[in-house]
Amino acid sequence: MTMPDVATRASAAMPSEDPSERPQRPLIRIGGVSKIYHNGTVALRDVDLAVAHGEFVSLLGPSGCGKSTLLRLIAGLGAVSDGTIDWPLSRYDVRGEPIRDLGFVFQDPTLMPWATVADNVYLPLKLAGIGRRAAAARIAEALAMVKLERFADAYPRELSGGMKMRVSIARALVVKPRVLLMDEPFAALDVQTRARMQSFLLDVWQASGASVLFVTHHIDEAVALADRIVVFTARPGRIKTIVPVDLPRPRDPFSPAAEALRRQLTALLEDEVDRAFAEQEALRA
Repeated sequence: MTMPDVATRASAAMPSEDPSERPQRPLIRIGGVSKIYHNGTVALRDVDLAVAHGEFVSLLGPSGCGKSTLLRLIAGLGAVSDGTIDWPLSRYDVRGEPIRDLGFVFQDPTLMPWATVADNVYLPLKLAGIGRRAAAARIAEALAMVKLERFADAYPRELSGGMKMRVSIARALVVKPRVLLMDEPFAALDVQTRARMQSFLLDVWQASGASVLFVTHHIDEAVALADRIVVFTARPGRIKTIVPVDLPRPRDPFSPAAEALRRQLTALLEDEVDRAFAEQEALRA
């Protein structure tokens, strides 16, 4: 399944719900999820996590620990080997599968170079069978949210790296998702652009009301963005600990509290790197 397929499935009507259920019932509930590939590689083992309405959750861990794998499993881009991923407030299709109300932003913007910005954003709605005229207001709204209204008729080759990523985010937002999955979307950007995009993303998140699951291996990025930081072990990926981030926004990266949090996260990750290295050395011995 491709990214547009995910967005297409997400564009179905949202289920009605009792607002009083929101504090008790998560949007996503992950229970005992493991993923073993056909070659025997264990990517994830016994992952338990719940994501609430409007929450910003960062997944932080060493490279290859299964963070991106978990995101793809949540999106339905692969099957779990064990455990369950439930959408407690979702409707179900005729096959009994949950209608995943989500948008997915990959590390690469994956824009169609021959299409305008507006047409790139329109793609998920087009695949859902929504006509261009009927989709016009939603395209305009998504472009306004990412501050690219004046670039609707531009082509990807005319955009900077940060602008291309904003188009990718608009394409995910055009389906009005409850959950936005983001897989290291700023990894290829320079330091200054990354910082601007982080601030921009927080504005978009607050305006959209979506919950965000954000994969990163940068501690500073996780501290700048998240309500909670889920720290993974080295492969096979398990949840080592979940660290709440009780810092006001906008966040001062040089505050004593932010520095203490960075030190805590650095120690947790260094412990995993040391453990993985020791295990590799033991296997060589």
